[in-house]
Amino acid sequence: MPRIAPACDHEVPLVGLNLGKRPPSEDKIKTVNARETIENLRSGLASIHLGGDVLIERTLICAIAGGHLLIEDRPGTGKTLLARGLTRLLGGKFSRIQGTPDLLPADLIGAAVPGANGLHFEPGPVFADCLLFDEINRATPRTQSALLEAMAESAVTVDGNRHALPEMFFVVATQNPQEEEGTFPLPESQLDRFLMLVTPGYPSVEAEQRILRERPNDRTLPTLTEVMSPKDMLTLRQQADGIHLAEDAERWIVAFAQATRLHDQLQLGLSPRGSLAIATVARTQALLAGRDHVRPEDVRQHLIPTVAHRLRTRSGTEIEPIVDSIADDIAWAV
Repeated sequence: MPRIAPACDHEVPLVGLNLGKRPPSEDKIKTVNARETIENLRSGLASIHLGGDVLIERTLICAIAGGHLLIEDRPGTGKTLLARGLTRLLGGKFSRIQGTPDLLPADLIGAAVPGANGLHFEPGPVFADCLLFDEINRATPRTQSALLEAMAESAVTVDGNRHALPEMFFVVATQNPQEEEGTFPLPESQLDRFLMLVTPGYPSVEAEQRILRERPNDRTLPTLTEVMSPKDMLTLRQQADGIHLAEDAERWIVAFAQATRLHDQLQLGLSPRGSLAIATVARTQALLAGRDHVRPEDVRQHLIPTVAHRLRTRSGTEIEPIVDSIADDIAWAV
């Protein structure tokens, strides 16, 4: 039975999945320097975020795809350093905001303030190429909804005036485990706006020993040099959007989504936005691999972090085994 390289510590079986014949083109991305640039991003992030290859890969997928990343993890695991490092490599503007119960929407998006010539708009930290929102589920639902508009529309509205955000606008949000006190669970409409939710956990013994030796911190950020501009990132997004997705792959994704909606253990199935997310992630993963078409492993490799936060079980059981079971059943049927 063929298997894909696992995205975590366990292997994911790939059973009978046929995503169509290769398109009539070479097995490489033709755009000059695209692969080299992606590798420079990888190596730059790996130099400051030690032992987090899977998280780095998924961060790059979300940034290139124009999605947003939600990380559920404990404090002190290097999330801020990762987001700051990515922004430095892109030569973009970085903002960070700390979620607290007294955080107001205006603290995030900005407000109209008086000036010499009357009221003028003072932009908030959301006006950045990369926004790190730490502990987003400690902010109130009202403040969370203000971020939802920014994520959904790439713009904010203040006093009836619409203000566009930077084209590359990318959110890395972190949240504490839901069982912690003082948290406000994100509504389903906002969770659905995140391309992926990842739970990286603590580093391995070897990686933590490297952290002790190399001590990556904010002082190491100046060692990173800009490898591309936000405009170059937009070009990568266009390239990812042009990756070939065979009709068989489209049918598999739709069949998977339909199966989640009919599954007796699921209260909430996958929305069409979730289906689009699977296709987007698969295309971007193919780009990262240096190919111009999607392979089966591109669909399965990041399936769980792409869909798990969009589904709800009836009994509160773990979602990952259900996703794997559905995916394997659909694979047999194709």
